[in-house]
Amino acid sequence: MRMSQWYKLQQLDAKFLEQVHQLYDDSFPMEIRQYLAMWLEAQDWEHAAIDYAQATMLFQNLLSQLDDQYSRFTQENNFLLQHNIRKSKRNLQTTFDEDPLYMAMMISRCLSDERKILSAAKAADKMQVGTTQNSVTLVRQKELDGKVIKVKDMVTEIEQFIKNLEDAQDEYDFKFKTLQVREHEANSMTAEESMKEKMQLHTMYLQLDIMRQEVVNKITLLLNRTEQAQNALINEDLVDWKRRQQIACIGGPPNTCLDQLQKWFTTIAESLQQVRQQLKKLEELEQKYTYDTDPLTQHKRTLHDRTLGLFKQLIQCSFVVERQPCMPTHPQRPLVLKTGVQFTVKLRLLVKLQELNYKLKVQVVFDKDVNERNTVKGFRKFNILGTNSKVMTMEESNGSLSAEFRHLQLKEQKNVCRTNEGPLIVTEELHALCFETTLEQGGLIIDLETASLPIVVISNVSQLPSGWASILWYNMLSSEPKNLSFFLNPPCARWSQLSEVLSWQFSSMTKRGLNADQLNMLGEKLLGANAGTDEGISWGRFCKENMNDKNFPFWLWIEGILELIKKHLLCLWNDGSIVGFISKERERALLKGKESGTFLLRFSESSRDGAITFTWVEGPPEIEPYYHSVEPYTKKELGAITLPDIIRSYKVMAAENIPENPLKFLYPDIPKDHAFGKYYSRPKESSEPMDVDNGRVGYIKTELISVSEVHASSKLHTPDALLPMSPEEFDEFSRVVNPAEFMMYSDCEP
Repeated sequence: MRMSQWYKLQQLDAKFLEQVHQLYDDSFPMEIRQYLAMWLEAQDWEHAAIDYAQATMLFQNLLSQLDDQYSRFTQENNFLLQHNIRKSKRNLQTTFDEDPLYMAMMISRCLSDERKILSAAKAADKMQVGTTQNSVTLVRQKELDGKVIKVKDMVTEIEQFIKNLEDAQDEYDFKFKTLQVREHEANSMTAEESMKEKMQLHTMYLQLDIMRQEVVNKITLLLNRTEQAQNALINEDLVDWKRRQQIACIGGPPNTCLDQLQKWFTTIAESLQQVRQQLKKLEELEQKYTYDTDPLTQHKRTLHDRTLGLFKQLIQCSFVVERQPCMPTHPQRPLVLKTGVQFTVKLRLLVKLQELNYKLKVQVVFDKDVNERNTVKGFRKFNILGTNSKVMTMEESNGSLSAEFRHLQLKEQKNVCRTNEGPLIVTEELHALCFETTLEQGGLIIDLETASLPIVVISNVSQLPSGWASILWYNMLSSEPKNLSFFLNPPCARWSQLSEVLSWQFSSMTKRGLNADQLNMLGEKLLGANAGTDEGISWGRFCKENMNDKNFPFWLWIEGILELIKKHLLCLWNDGSIVGFISKERERALLKGKESGTFLLRFSESSRDGAITFTWVEGPPEIEPYYHSVEPYTKKELGAITLPDIIRSYKVMAAENIPENPLKFLYPDIPKDHAFGKYYSRPKESSEPMDVDNGRVGYIKTELISVSEVHASSKLHTPDALLPMSPEEFDEFSRVVNPAEFMMYSDCEP
């Protein structure tokens, strides 16, 4: 039995399991993923995310699956699991009943991210490259964890010290008042006894002064330690997470779990809250008893301001965009938003304090800093439609404080005329969503604000490839979210950077990225004579300028191939059956010396919308062979017949007028049927059987076969020997699709 993806995930190390945990929340809880693992993985959620009817059907099927699971728990008399499954079903109905597309998008994204995690874990097992860097990261995280724990321990220590100080002060106050009473009572004590009591009180006063100075020193040291840990957390770990999120948005590893950051942020926040309470306690002690050189009086304002400043900074930096804006219809293309299409975005406060639950109302604002760009002509303006405010609540699954906007839309302001004077095309315009809220707690008011990564707004889906190119280029080269004028002067990308991002485009949509040979070929397309170097590549060269002798740019060619793989070649690409990107020189070098009939699959370099062809070698390996390439197949042909079926039934019309299939072995030496047999279509029954008695004759079964007529390759034929055809045969051959491309063969049972 095939091992489920979910089972494989559970075998991973803790660091990868933590990433899996981050994928699931109350919207789609992990327990449903666990119960319905095999069924969920067997559905086409990616298609359902763009097909309302399919999404609705799968939603109803999902509810039925939960009913079946509930019945099993009933038979097992497992009351707790019965309760959980009923609750999960009820939550799903509440959340997705009116929006099944969003459910399909969410599940599709979760399954895709799971595959990325598995790929990352597999790569980590196979490769030692980066081990040193990972070790450094782990050491740094361990150091920060130690610092945070130390802060927490110091707070506990100070808490006890303040209790001791309070006890000492109470004892001093008691003895001081007792002495005063006795001194006013006649004949209650001698002068010697009075002197002795005063000396004891003075000693207690000195000890009290030392303790007050010591508690001030302890809190000062604590705040120093807190500031160090907090700076490392904000300036290193949080920055590192934000960079990883950028990488994940453009197809890189989905290592964006926030749980550890939340743990650190929350621990420090709780510690600072305790310090604030401790300072209040010290102020109460000061009000009960003070003196001219009282350390509490001298330092209380400084300690209070510093504690409050650290707390404000921590809270403000803990407000982050956990999930960047994304259309459910295009879950693998975040940050590109189409006007009139709903998109989602999720906010999170990394400080998890129970008293903040339901206390923070988040407002979304589009292009808040637009006034700063008024000097740049031509930028469009948009209004936000839908519910643009949400209250942050604690999620039951992981306890995080979050708010998710799921029904936002953008609408262009038509009264703002866009002129042609703008220096940028619409897919180079960068915009941003800003999120604002205010924390009010015990007289404390803190304004919080965060922003999404820059987004591209399109008005037509045909602009999506160019918009995605802008998102790739920005997130590859910039980490400054407010740099919305990035494309006024876009920097060049090194090939070492771009090649990795290109590979991610394939691995994020499929199970296979690009290998070194494939990347070398792409490097040659972009760098030409400088191929093999880490030369800089301009934005125009990547996305705007036409390739050498073609009428389309490099990126649109890549995008067309990605779509072709996704819709027609996914299984073959995942199997590694497609060489894909290879120069003609390299292609001949691979096939030379191979047995006659050995062929490989590569992508066409001349089709903007993506096309695939195969090249085979003919002739004995010991002599100079012939190489033949068929006219590339586009999405039109592959929509009519699959590539494995084309390869199975492909024929060459030789001079002897006998159709032959020249394709024998998939490179390097895999028998054709062994490589593609599992993908061959099964014969279909006639849709209307023959009924001779009643005078009705059903359809004659047909088979669509790819046929090429070629010049003879053998020494037995002259170069211009072509297959003779009757006029009727030629007309039928030409009618089906293109000359020398397809032929209809019929097999009629008598």
